[in-house]
Amino acid sequence: MEYNYVKALHIIFVVSWFSALFYIVRLFIYAREAQDKVPEARSVLTVQLLLMQKRLWYFIGWPAMILSLMFGLWMLVLHPALLALPWMWLKLIAVALLLLYHMECQRILRQQKQGIYKLSSFRLRLFNELATLFLVSIVFLVVLKSTSGFIWGTLGLFVFAAVLMSAVVLIRKRNKNEALAKTEASSSNNSSQEENKPAS
Repeated sequence: MEYNYVKALHIIFVVSWFSALFYIVRLFIYAREAQDKVPEARSVLTVQLLLMQKRLWYFIGWPAMILSLMFGLWMLVLHPALLALPWMWLKLIAVALLLLYHMECQRILRQQKQGIYKLSSFRLRLFNELATLFLVSIVFLVVLKSTSGFIWGTLGLFVFAAVLMSAVVLIRKRNKNEALAKTEASSSNNSSQEENKPAS
């Protein structure tokens, strides 16, 4: 019975951890895009977004990560036979990579606090998809308890991510072309109006 309680708590904190990981990168994106606003809006938005980042990360992100690991290790102590299963080692590798992702989020958070915005909003959106990859991989491993399920699930996600990103790139390119065409049409109309003005 104790194992089931520990497992339930582990799942609760894993869900909380992933929620923080998904949302923190969205806040990074919003903070980066706020830098392109007019100075008054940029100042207000940046202060608010940095405060939201701090509260989310230190009140939810870090505690959820620590408690997820704590209850996960507790499960292994209660049921050490899990370590004899190949899928468990793949899961542990995925969790180790997820910890690296968490640390990278910490680095970006620190940079944005210092006013450094190295990554574009588009690159941050790509970075955000990594958390989805980790989530899908870990869930497939835990539910199917097989390495083949993990491989097919991960490959399927990669294909889906590639299709999604291709669609995003095409839409961005189309929007850029439309904006350029509107600008050219507007400047063309302005120049023709100038030519048609009667000489005074």
